[in-house]
Amino acid sequence: MAGRFITFEGLDGSGKSTQLERVAQRLEARGVSHVVTREPGGTPFADLLRELFLRREAAQVDGVVELMLVFASRRQHLIEVIEPALASGAVVLCDRFTDSTYAYQGGGRGVQPELIAKADRLATGCRAPDCTLFFDLPPEEAQRRRRRHGTDRIDRESLSFYRRVHAAFRERIAGEPDRFRLIDASAPIETVAETVEEALSDLLAQLQPDRSAGA
Repeated sequence: MAGRFITFEGLDGSGKSTQLERVAQRLEARGVSHVVTREPGGTPFADLLRELFLRREAAQVDGVVELMLVFASRRQHLIEVIEPALASGAVVLCDRFTDSTYAYQGGGRGVQPELIAKADRLATGCRAPDCTLFFDLPPEEAQRRRRRHGTDRIDRESLSFYRRVHAAFRERIAGEPDRFRLIDASAPIETVAETVEEALSDLLAQLQPDRSAGA
């Protein structure tokens, strides 16, 4: 059986990473083969690029440079981690993917969508997730949460930046409504977890335990 590629998207501070780990725990309890990964990152090479990308010293890097960094990371991530896992029949749970590039480098930095699309074709062949959970949080609340806990250069961005990123995410959702499932990230954490479980119920119901794990 082919694997499933599920991505978790949203503004920094939306709680998507916490909910991804909860989904992974449910899959583990059911014995379903799965891989947890993230972007930028996911491989040793990609993690090095992630470190460069998030350093405060990179504050003057423009959107096109960011674009090239994230797609270089993404291509290696696909080659080493995502595609092999999917080919083996595993569920891939990924914290961010190309939707974030359209939101952060496109909406946030002003890189033209056509340029992002060209880079996507070159780096990934326009690889798309089977399902994307979008954790919807008002930009004002996202900024408040990140400034309280965050330490990297993205955490220090202006409210107008967060608003542009949020608007770009909403444009992506409007363009592909069947792929996205919206989660109200402003709700209490347990309520969010219940909403996530319901949103994925049809997809996860099709998954079978990995019989080879106990062989």
